[in-house]
Amino acid sequence: MTSRPTVDPVSLTARDIALDDAVTAHNYHPLPVVIASASGAWVTDVDGRRYLDCLAGYSALNFGHGHPVLLDAAREQLERITLTSRAFHNDRMGPFCRDLADLAGMDLVLPMNTGAEAVETAIKVSRKWGYDVKGVPADQATIIVAEGNFHGRTTTIISFSTDPVARAGFGPFTPGFRIVPYGDAAALGAAIDETTVAVLIEPVQGEAGVQVPPPGYLAEVREMCTAANVLLVADEIQSGLGRTGSTFACELEGVVPDAYVLGKALGGGIVPVSAVVARREVLEVLTPGSHGSTFGGNPLACAVGQAVVGLLQTGEYQARAAELGARMRERLLDLVGDRVTAVRTRGLWAGVDVDPALMSGRELCERLLARGVLAKDTHGSTIRLAPPIVIGQDDLDWMVDQLAESLSS
Repeated sequence: MTSRPTVDPVSLTARDIALDDAVTAHNYHPLPVVIASASGAWVTDVDGRRYLDCLAGYSALNFGHGHPVLLDAAREQLERITLTSRAFHNDRMGPFCRDLADLAGMDLVLPMNTGAEAVETAIKVSRKWGYDVKGVPADQATIIVAEGNFHGRTTTIISFSTDPVARAGFGPFTPGFRIVPYGDAAALGAAIDETTVAVLIEPVQGEAGVQVPPPGYLAEVREMCTAANVLLVADEIQSGLGRTGSTFACELEGVVPDAYVLGKALGGGIVPVSAVVARREVLEVLTPGSHGSTFGGNPLACAVGQAVVGLLQTGEYQARAAELGARMRERLLDLVGDRVTAVRTRGLWAGVDVDPALMSGRELCERLLARGVLAKDTHGSTIRLAPPIVIGQDDLDWMVDQLAESLSS
């Protein structure tokens, strides 16, 4: 078991961490900081220390903490109604789904709550489409996925994960998935057969360390899916809604999928909101009773989600992520050498590989924490940087300065 860094035993931080350790399941190993308030790109802990948030809730906080437009939308809706269930209509779901479909250039929206729930929905829809539209024999549908994927942690989703930590102790696993190397179009094409109903893929693999596929890869996958009558389902839960410098990462490659899977930033960091947004032919395979969610499409979530879509309709945040992302990339590439072995970026999103002989990603995040920067490690010696799009350039430069100091100290 990994030991925690030493925390002042008389601090409020130590008190709160001790309580968490005593009464919560240990399915996370968070950094030793207890956040109490936040604004924009900055958070403050229970002992009054401020930190620059460079994880942004795994991109759930693309618009920063406490964005006034999003808070106003939530407050207004809280005073009216928050939940009806899908047994009845509510006056917020239609406008939200209309605007989100328009933003994505799609026809229909199926609102859900968490990202994993949306992925599960996309899997069910893909299989149903395969049986009803493509004509795959009953119970023989297969879906192609990529090595290094992260689509969630439900039982079905971890069945096609290649992360041993996510899988160990949770079998037996759900069949019906074929795993191919990420970025290898030839391998993916070879895996397609008459039972294939969908390719489920992240345009950028976030949890894997911001892995960007080779140029032209997504376009090749799109062509193969079209030729074989297979759905292309893009999991843009982390990469979508402004993070990569465009509304969707697929757009950077000129690719239009058959369905988007969205989440995280769609809830503005206020409520969990996710959705499958797709062509009419795809989502119309569902009929009453074949899928559902009590909280999916609730009025509060729809009010916040519609406000998020409104922020993206101007293109301001996408352009800002592209501009600041170029600045971040330039600064980070200057660090590549004997301590940083590689840097990968897509918009305002970066994976930084540290020489494992020097330190682990966790140790680097602890050093950054001591300097007032919050980041997250993954896969041993990699850290991810995904500050809110509202971050100022001076703060962005300061973040890279602290990273450089943490590597050399």
